[in-house]
Amino acid sequence: MIIGKRIKELRTEKKISQKKLADAIGVDKRAVIFWEQEINEPKASYIRNLALFFGCSADYLLGLSDY
Repeated sequence: MIIGKRIKELRTEKKISQKKLADAIGVDKRAVIFWEQEINEPKASYIRNLALFFGCSADYLLGLSDY
């Protein structure tokens, strides 16, 4: 799952904690941890929130584009 890797890369580039990201998109910190560790994937509404938060496309998060 490329989405976990991309979430972690974007989060560390912004220098924010998993907790701050979780609060910003309305999930529990454990959800972000599970996504980054590729235990599970975010549902569509959270992918949208992540894309808006990071200023990238959902396709980028999903590994369908390189930007």
